[in-house]
Amino acid sequence: MAVEEEVSKRTRRREIVTGKKFNRKGFRNESEEVGELLNSEFTSDLLKEIRALEHTYERDGVTIRLAKAYGFCWGVERAVAIAYETRSHFPTEKIWLTNEIIHNPMVNNRLAEMGVFFIPQENLKKDFSEVKGEDVVVLPAFGATLEEMQYLKDLGCQVVDTTCPWVSKVWTALDKHTQRECTSIIHGKWKHEETIATSSFAEKYLIVLNMKEAEYVSNYILNGGDKAEFRAKFKNAMSNGFDPDVDLLSVGVANQTTMLKSETEEMAKYFEKTMMKKYGPQNLNDHYVAFNTICDATQERQDAMIELMDEELDMVLVVGGFNSSNTSHLQELAEHGGFTSYWVNEPTCIGPDNIIRYKTSNGEDHVQENFIPARPFRIGVTSGASTPDSVVQDCLERIFMIRKLRAGAEEPAPAALDART
Repeated sequence: MAVEEEVSKRTRRREIVTGKKFNRKGFRNESEEVGELLNSEFTSDLLKEIRALEHTYERDGVTIRLAKAYGFCWGVERAVAIAYETRSHFPTEKIWLTNEIIHNPMVNNRLAEMGVFFIPQENLKKDFSEVKGEDVVVLPAFGATLEEMQYLKDLGCQVVDTTCPWVSKVWTALDKHTQRECTSIIHGKWKHEETIATSSFAEKYLIVLNMKEAEYVSNYILNGGDKAEFRAKFKNAMSNGFDPDVDLLSVGVANQTTMLKSETEEMAKYFEKTMMKKYGPQNLNDHYVAFNTICDATQERQDAMIELMDEELDMVLVVGGFNSSNTSHLQELAEHGGFTSYWVNEPTCIGPDNIIRYKTSNGEDHVQENFIPARPFRIGVTSGASTPDSVVQDCLERIFMIRKLRAGAEEPAPAALDART
């Protein structure tokens, strides 16, 4: 029976995480020293000052309006701290990360400098062949698949789990879907590490990227359709043996925690209406279930971006890793608001020659010359949940430098001195 198989998955996970060589809390003996190191590497005196000035700061004709919620979230900060603690606690052991600890190049490069190795990966397939039983393996903030966790347990590795509690909350929701004998519809990106991990804990699942795909699925639920076409469309985004004629009779909605909050909510309501239309209000509870799995930090940063867009701004700067889903959605909000917006992943994207290299929310690369005007201007600033404040500060300092150089170049030359004086 399918439900019994999924209970076995849940039991396997619990056996793994309660094992003697599985650590979910970090190492408190190292926490104070690590805290001081993180504070020196990732915090920003400039951003502290801006926050103290009610998120508004002016220098050399540049007015900064900093979003009220931005940057490192609690889950990310926790993951990085535990990774640092692990290096301190195991100074001589070989330490592996199953993926980037978070989606930020500076943080991951820093861990590499500390001697932490990353599991090789090609086309979403990881190669664990170099990992030995005496090694230490860190699971990133996005989590790891059940198969990876089981493999490392069987190998005998010391495992340190930094999975964000909000991601674990989604896994708990999937358990409840299984108890209700529902297929889990996961709002997410099938290639994203978090969704790959999350789907591994569901027996039956379908990953739906956006409302367009949700409408396609809904139409199939209501009217049926071409099963072969359905399977081809979601070939990388569904559980093995998925049968839309059987597995969409009862569904539950969950999400990748970094997706756009408004779209997740819209999708959940859409499927609720679909099942109500199909089976009637009196039978809804037998065919539809939903639990709130939207991450508070993701929601707060998106709400702060929306609030920031109520202001008069000349441009918006979004700072965060280019493979960061939550950062891409901040950029998407700015674009939908009609703002000139630049998404950069590190300070070097902003060149001293007044050129900015950036991405748009669809992942396309762009280059803009003369993006800093000579006149005074206002810029809205936000950053993704994996972005240290120090990276934002370095980006702003480059903008201040360009603005100062450009303003100086625009000033008229002083009059020549009279030779008689």
